[in-house]
Amino acid sequence: MSSLPSVAAPPPDQDVRSRLDARNDRWFAWLLKGCALLVLAALLGAAFATLWGGRHAFSTFGWHFLVSPAWDPGTDTYGALVPVYGTVVTSLVAVVLAVPVSFGIALFLTEVAPGWLRTPIASAIELLAGIPSIIYGMWGLFLFAPFFAEHIKPWLTAYLGNNPDGDHPSWVYDHLPFIGKLFSTDYPFGASVLTAGIVLAIMIIPFISSVMREVFMTVPTRLKESAYALGSSTWEVVWDIVLPYTRSAVIGGIFLGLGRALGETMAVTFVLGNTLNLSASLLDPGASIASTIANQFSEAVGLQKSALMALAFLLFVVTFIVLLIARLMLRRLAIKEGR
Repeated sequence: MSSLPSVAAPPPDQDVRSRLDARNDRWFAWLLKGCALLVLAALLGAAFATLWGGRHAFSTFGWHFLVSPAWDPGTDTYGALVPVYGTVVTSLVAVVLAVPVSFGIALFLTEVAPGWLRTPIASAIELLAGIPSIIYGMWGLFLFAPFFAEHIKPWLTAYLGNNPDGDHPSWVYDHLPFIGKLFSTDYPFGASVLTAGIVLAIMIIPFISSVMREVFMTVPTRLKESAYALGSSTWEVVWDIVLPYTRSAVIGGIFLGLGRALGETMAVTFVLGNTLNLSASLLDPGASIASTIANQFSEAVGLQKSALMALAFLLFVVTFIVLLIARLMLRRLAIKEGR
């Protein structure tokens, strides 16, 4: 009766190598986890530092700090309403203006533009993304703001606002008072909330359009060719094929641009006007959280410094809320699509 063949034991060198590989894998996993936790620790540390720095302002003014429009260093009275309002409004204006333009750029580069033209335009967009924000601010202050005050602002106030140089308000001001108040002002200069929003829109267009272009290029060619073969137009292919296929990534790119606009400092500081007065008009000067901190932090002491640190913490909160909304929207889309 023949005996079964015995299984040979692994060589000693192979056993040692297996143990070394397992140990190296554990070290590599710990290293990756440490990198991820480092980012989280840096974020929490910055948030806690600003919260701790602003504790004096929060304890002095309480919840009134969030809803008060007052900001008077002479009497040590501070409120965050005007900077928070300016930050949110300028960012929303920027997104409203930038998204259609970015969509048009991405659509042109992926569906319409000839091959020889795509690379130069894509390179120009990447170059715009690399320009420092202070350059945008200087351009806005010295070139765009005077042009806006001379040519665009009079038209807006004449046809949409209170028409300060005329005898009566515009038809929009009479019949749609909410819209009319948005474009009513007696301020003669170009620095304003709308000016800052336009400059921010120009700054975030490269980011949003680049993301849209990259995700549009991931759509399988055979899907688009099948739609064209059935007689669909370019717009129908984009609306029925490209956008549904890339909806989540497009929304993510839009919120990426919104996050970029919320934290912008130098460009907004140059063209916003830096006036801590609450106004419903987009043509009046205003202030943002970043511009207020940049203008006052170097000479702030005591309660004023604590109030600026509290504003920095509120910027963290506003950014977190925006990202949370983006996450919820993407989750609802995923549920709707059955994923």
